[in-house]
Amino acid sequence: MFTLAQARHLVATLRPRVDELIRLRADLAELRADLARHGTSPLGGRAEVKGLEARLHAVVDELHQHDIQIKGIAPVLLDFPGERDGRPVLWCWLEGDTDVRWYHRVECGFAGRRPV
Repeated sequence: MFTLAQARHLVATLRPRVDELIRLRADLAELRADLARHGTSPLGGRAEVKGLEARLHAVVDELHQHDIQIKGIAPVLLDFPGERDGRPVLWCWLEGDTDVRWYHRVECGFAGRRPV
């Protein structure tokens, strides 16, 4: 369980890793598109695809080790289990947000997001 302050601190602390995840995701998408269209890419070949996939999975695994729920990587959507007013909630961080500014009740999902 995370307090809002803990979720915000963890997002700030892990921001370099999340930024790396975003870079890896973009490189992997570009490399796959080049290979599918042209059979070659300035970013490399099949070996580089496997390397990028491994690095991406390593970052995801590292985030999971902090008990963060990763709901998506395109865009990156992170949830932090917590409690608000005695109810279980998920504090939400969405790629592009500067801070954890949203939450939703566990049973409501993303559609139930509300500002903190």
